[in-house]
Amino acid sequence: MTMNSDDLIDAARTSAGLEDLGADSYREGLDVLVASYEKDADLNDMGRAMAQGGIVSTLVNRLQIEDWYTRHPEIDDQQITAPLFVLGLPRTGSTALGALLSEDPAVRVARMWEAGNPCPPPETATELTDPRIAVAKQRLEGQDEALPALKSMVPMSVTAPSECLTLLAYDFRSGNFEAMAKIPSYSEWLMGCDMEPAYRYHQRVLKLLQWRCPPTNWRLRTPAHLYALDALDRVYPDARFVMTHRDVASVIPSVADLQLTLSSMFTEHPDPQFWGTHCSEKWETALHRGIAFRDAGREARFYDIGFRDMQVDPIESIRGLYGWLGEDYSAEAEAGMVKWRADNPRGAHGAHSYTPEDFGLTADGLHAQFQFYNDRFDVPIDVR
Repeated sequence: MTMNSDDLIDAARTSAGLEDLGADSYREGLDVLVASYEKDADLNDMGRAMAQGGIVSTLVNRLQIEDWYTRHPEIDDQQITAPLFVLGLPRTGSTALGALLSEDPAVRVARMWEAGNPCPPPETATELTDPRIAVAKQRLEGQDEALPALKSMVPMSVTAPSECLTLLAYDFRSGNFEAMAKIPSYSEWLMGCDMEPAYRYHQRVLKLLQWRCPPTNWRLRTPAHLYALDALDRVYPDARFVMTHRDVASVIPSVADLQLTLSSMFTEHPDPQFWGTHCSEKWETALHRGIAFRDAGREARFYDIGFRDMQVDPIESIRGLYGWLGEDYSAEAEAGMVKWRADNPRGAHGAHSYTPEDFGLTADGLHAQFQFYNDRFDVPIDVR
């Protein structure tokens, strides 16, 4: 059955028993995404079902978000002040950094269970026992069973910070959709579209999550912020940024391998060459944009952490970050971070082997392509 935006919207409205999707900024991205699934994705039956189900679920969440705002307009009075965004290339330690930062009880993160299912908005009294936690755990266990290799690539927990991609997806301007399929026409549109509406909706969701469940000192993360910093800045002009760094010859093949692994369930024709080209081109563009943003008088808003430093002594790296932020690094926060690190050692779920050549890449070619990045941040080359 051909996917159709109107049919998917109708299915979501029927499921939610609601009509109002709020501002229509979501529609352009939805239409481009659906067309790209049909034209580009080569989905199998499971992939088609997952794509349609994912769109309907996203629309249902948006309907519920708008319903809560309609019934409680005071939610919009919430203020999101000076959030810290973790960004940088993927596979540079940003997931671990986000998880470590979330161990500080004085900060707020968008946890996986609530980011993917934000209504009803969480409450402090039940945030540790909310039934959505158990539901999210079941889904994650199912993912682990279906894709066991994924556990060796990304440490996941439903109570750990979600990537902001989940929140941006509510406006259908998000790299989240690229995770399950090659959709180059959507990807091209995404890199050129105005991301401000998506960040406006991102902020709308944060206000909802914060409303009955503080604290309000937000730590947020996704590498994809790199390619949309101008739009992010228009919504969060007081934002601060911590940028993680690693040798691109380790990063890009690792990203391509992750994308290939995620998408392989949903097509009969996995395409490693596509992912090698897509990842190298996308992240080259993102880095150029991120550097241009920094160089336009915003350098003081950035703090840099190297992958090697995080591997050797993550606590020392985080102490430095807190010093730069001018925030108290409490003994309770440090104890939680030390425990998380001990409970989540690198390589705990085994290793996944691949080479740059598996994706039509070479280490020398990547170093040449990304020389501008290595020179700008003095990124050390990994020994092979």
